[in-house]
Parts: sequence; structure tokens; C-alpha cells
Amino acid sequence: MSGDNSSPSTPAATSAVSQSHEAGPAEAASAGAAADEGVGTAFHLGSGFSGDPVQARSYERHKGDPIYRPLKIYTVDPVRRRLEGAVATINVPYEPLEPGPVGRRFEVVGDPNGPLGRYEPGSQAPGCYEVDLEDRRILIRSGREPAPSDPVFHHQMVYAVATSTYSAFRVALGREIVWSFGRPRLTLYPHGVAGERRAFYDSRSAEVRFGWYDAGCEVAGRVPPKGRIFLCLSHDVVAHEVTHALLDGLRARFDFDAHKEINAFHEAFADLIAVLQRFSYSEVVKDALRRTGGDFHEDPSFLRFGFQFAQSEGKYVEREPDLGDAPARFNADLETYEMGTILLSAILEALFRVYKRKAEPLMRLATGGSGLFPRGAALPGDLIDQLAHLASRLASHFLSICIRAIDYCPPVGIDFGEYLRALVTADFELVPDDPWGYREALIDAFIRRGIYPRGVESLSEDALLWRAPEGDELVEPQLHFAELKFSGDPASPASAEELRRQAAILGRFITAPERLGQFGLAAPDDPRLEGDKVDLPRVESIRSSRRVGPDGQIVFDLVAEVIQRRQVAGGSGQPGFDFYGGSTIILGPRGEVRYVVSKSIRDSAQIERLRAYLDSKNEYPEE
Repeated sequence: MSGDNSSPSTPAATSAVSQSHEAGPAEAASAGAAADEGVGTAFHLGSGFSGDPVQARSYERHKGDPIYRPLKIYTVDPVRRRLEGAVATINVPYEPLEPGPVGRRFEVVGDPNGPLGRYEPGSQAPGCYEVDLEDRRILIRSGREPAPSDPVFHHQMVYAVATSTYSAFRVALGREIVWSFGRPRLTLYPHGVAGERRAFYDSRSAEVRFGWYDAGCEVAGRVPPKGRIFLCLSHDVVAHEVTHALLDGLRARFDFDAHKEINAFHEAFADLIAVLQRFSYSEVVKDALRRTGGDFHEDPSFLRFGFQFAQSEGKYVEREPDLGDAPARFNADLETYEMGTILLSAILEALFRVYKRKAEPLMRLATGGSGLFPRGAALPGDLIDQLAHLASRLASHFLSICIRAIDYCPPVGIDFGEYLRALVTADFELVPDDPWGYREALIDAFIRRGIYPRGVESLSEDALLWRAPEGDELVEPQLHFAELKFSGDPASPASAEELRRQAAILGRFITAPERLGQFGLAAPDDPRLEGDKVDLPRVESIRSSRRVGPDGQIVFDLVAEVIQRRQVAGGSGQPGFDFYGGSTIILGPRGEVRYVVSKSIRDSAQIERLRAYLDSKNEYPEE
């Protein structure tokens, strides 16, 4: 189920937005630049600014519109029993839909050569499975009933899970997510890969395709021999692939293959979003609580990814987190999915530690103080309800932290230790006091698996927090929220022109010669480049955010991303290669620089790390 989430090569810069020695005054003015004559540094805006990054805002409700559209889905996949919570009705944010369905963010397209043929009389053509979710007969039933043999339900399933996943990102980040491919919609093909056991996201064609295939003779569980498997009916697979697309839209070069942890991170993060979303389905959680006496560690199947897919292979385990007393430790030689499972396991372990702390008072009340039920005794129904509510809310908090942490990651070359620092910083921003020890649980779980951030003096919470550059406070008054234009909500910029204006102001600010190093950048004549060439810095994105914490705290920020390419020269028989540096910059509502998360373009240790990685693969990107 790995996604092909590699972005196409970034095209040439769309516009120069600061005056340079090469740019004439008219060109600089037309780009919105205003550097002093002869002292400005040139930079570009990334390809994301070439179109209209705000053209696909989510639907804004009108008076009389419902808040949600209830739709039925499979909570895991079709092999789960209904008494185990196999089916749930989820509240998808409301938007008017065209048949398909087609909404603001997603378009579901049928395959005219689909695997199930003509479904019902009157359909336009075999395999034309469009569903009209505005049909009153469907609306009144909260969508079509889940059934593997109903291809129309397949469309409903992928739309509902994809939209729910997008909504989770939008809420956690406090803003809209713009696709990397510059179109308003991601196309979803429920029956997109005939006879193949895979699903994938492709940024070049702006689509996600889900495979379908026939199982073999050797199967397990509730999959029949030669039974047909549709990956579009797996909640985890849909959420996983849509997460690849969302992550690709959040960061321009996040997928640059600089070391082995990057691909492992992408796969682990997509798995994590799928598993944490599963906690929102109360009947699934209650079933696990009944079987384990309140301890999820006793039910590893609850946390497995790709369960039906695994059963069709004649085995029960596909990707299962390791939550044992002696978990597997990080090793740079691990295979991608094994490495990713270590990261996934660390975060789930932290979640369960906090869950136990919060569940203990409920267990003591239910047992008269002991906190323990006799082995095999059934938990009272009221207690199960309370524990399920607790687990769902807690998983929702962790889901938001994990997504929000992307804003606190470097723009390129992410590794597991840096993601830990991002998690700690993202949570600290909204819950500084941390009464239940979320951050402590995360740090301990990473340490138990041998994941240590580079360049920190200790593993205390304070040492792991990202910070602003040392010295006097950096402030750009023109990026004060009072100077910015919004479309009503501070999380929504007024226009594409306004985004480009903000990006130009930021570009001038960070490329002032005295500030380049603070943001991980370098001038072309910097002697520390050792003769290597560098492109002009590129402002890839700038977004305003309105984040809301679990207790109602509100934080307003500007989140920006700037990258620069260094063309490292070859030597001693080795070819040259590209290295990317830059920073993620978070500014407060006064225009003050609050955090800079950088990968310096001059970092020789990172360059040697990339060189060693390319040597191990015997593969160098073209210069």
C-alpha cells in the first residue's frame, strides 16, 4: 500500500520578487519587490504561487445548510463482524455534491471497465457507478448500505473517508490544505488498478488509484478462497493514500530522498493517521475494550494495518505495532516498513500510557478502589462507554498533535528525532503545562526505541523545543496581522495576490544578507560553500493559521517554508548531486519570528550523510 507520493521536479521560478543586480526596476516593481539599490538579494516564489492557491476553499455553509452529511462506511474493512463495529455512520462536513460524488476537494470517478459490471437498471454504462448523494432516498438512509458487491457504495466509501481525513488535517492545522499539483480536486479511482494488490497516490496525474484483485487458494480469517478484494473498502488504505496527498501538498520537497528515514517517515505517518482515526468509531473501540478488560495492549488486531489484505495472503499480520516490554529498536539498516513501524509504535505507546493514567480513576471508581477486575470478568456497560469516550478523545488529541507537528518540521530531510522535537513543540504551543504528561510519554517512548534527536544537549522537554534564532528578536512589521488581508477568517487569506504579497515581504526579510544564515540559506559567493553553486532561495509557501487547543486556547500564526538548492560538486571519481536546505518559519501575529526549524544549506555533516546514502544505493540524482 505504499504511495507514489514523489512530486515532479520543481519548475523554474515563477517570478523574482526582490530586486537584484540582474533585475531591472520595472521587473522588480512588477514582482512586488522593494529592496535598496544594489544591496538586495534575489529570490523566487515557488511553483505553488503560479496559480490560485486559494481557489479551492472548503464550502462555506449558507443559512439553512446542515453542518454534516451522515454517511455509512466500513470502519476497518469488510471482513470485520458487524457486532465488532464493522459499520459506522460518520458525519462528513457538509458540501453540495454532484454525482460521482464530486465536491470541492475530491472527485470520485468510476472505471468503465470496472470489476462488477452493470450494477442496476438505468445505469449509463457498465462500470458507471456514480452515486448521487443528493438523492433524497439516499440522504434519508445516511447513504447506501455497506456491501462489497455494491460498486456504488465503493464510491461513497472513498469519498467519506477521504473527506473525513482532509477535515482532520484542516482542523489540526487551522487552515486549508492546497494540493501540490495546482488543481482544486484530487481524483479518486475506487477501481483504478485491475488485478493488483496495491493502491497509490500520484502527484503528477493528481489522483489516487485503488487496486482490486482475487485472493489465492491459501487465505485466512473471513476471506474466502479466490474471493475478490477491493482496497477501496479498507478504511486504512483510503486514509493512508489521502494522507500521502495531503502531506505532499503541505511541503514542496518533503519527499526529497536524502536518507532512509524519509520514506519510512512518510509510510509511518500515513499509517498513524489511519489508525488514530479508527479510534473515532465508538463501537470498534468498545469491542476492543470488552475483549481486553480495558487494556488495548491485549488486542493487537485492533491496531493492525491492512487486515483484510493480510488475510487474503493467508496470514493474519500485515503491519502491527510493537508495544511489548522490549520493543524493537531503531536501526539504520532496517527495511522501510520495519523502520516506519518503530515510529508508529512509539507514538501509539505514548498514547496508551496517557490513556492508562486517565483511565485509572474510572477503574478505581468502578472497582471500589482496587482498580482491578477479576480476570475474565466483563466490564460494566457504563464503564465501557466512559472508557471508549476517553480513548476516542485522547486519540483525537494525539491525531491533532501529530498533524500539527508537520508545521514544526524542517522543510527537507526530516528524520525521526526531528519529528519528536516537532511533536514536543507543537503540543507545547497549545498546552504549555501538559498536566497529563503527553510530551513526557512521547519522549520516553522514543528513547525506549533508540530514537535520539541530533544536536541536543539533553532529552528534557525544554532542550527538545525548537526556538527562534539567538540574538535580538526578529520582527517584520509588514507581516503584522493588522497589515494582512483575510477573507473573514484569519485562517483564510483574501486572495492569491495577497498570498504572493505576503511571500514577497517574507522573501525580502529573510534574504537580507545579514539574515541568510539564520534561515539556513547562503549567498552565491559564500566561501563556506566550497565552490558549490546555489540557486536563489525559493519561498515555497506562506499560510495563516488559527489553531485551537483542547481547552479552547487559540494561537494565530503565519507558517512559511523556504528552500534552497545546492549543487554539490563531484570529485575523486564521484558524481555531483543536489542538496536542499532552508527552513520552516513560524511568525506570530505581530510579525515576530517565533520559531525557525532549519536545515542549513552549509551543513557539511548533512551533505556527507546524503553522499553516504547515495553511495549505499549507488544512485545519484541528475545534476
